[in-house]
Amino acid sequence: MDEKEWLVRHGLRPDGRGLDEVRTLLVEQIQLEPESQGRGNTILMRLCCVQLFLAALLDDVPLIWSAKTASWDADCSIDIELLCAGGLEQTKAYLSRHSTQEGQAALKRLLHCEGAGYFDEFSPAEQSASYLASYS
Repeated sequence: MDEKEWLVRHGLRPDGRGLDEVRTLLVEQIQLEPESQGRGNTILMRLCCVQLFLAALLDDVPLIWSAKTASWDADCSIDIELLCAGGLEQTKAYLSRHSTQEGQAALKRLLHCEGAGYFDEFSPAEQSASYLASYS
């Protein structure tokens, strides 16, 4: 399945059952990617992350981070802003309570990017509008 087929099937804002399918596909792609970089479809992974971003559920942050860190290509394809659908401060608070190594690594990267100015003009609403425009 490619990005276009997936988008036709689920749209950018899947419902609850559709979101479960998004998560399942994303996990599959995450598992493929590090086995042999390029085996996973990072364009499809990015679309899944955008769909999760638009659903704006903090519990999806670790999955989006796993996708972002699956490979160098995935890291380049999946925007750091995709972690922050609930807002930067809420995401940092969520990750600070996430005591896993991955949660702390995500928080460290967010803090670094914040310090570098990545989030100076960030708002979840504007980011959502940008993603909606780019996939229409």
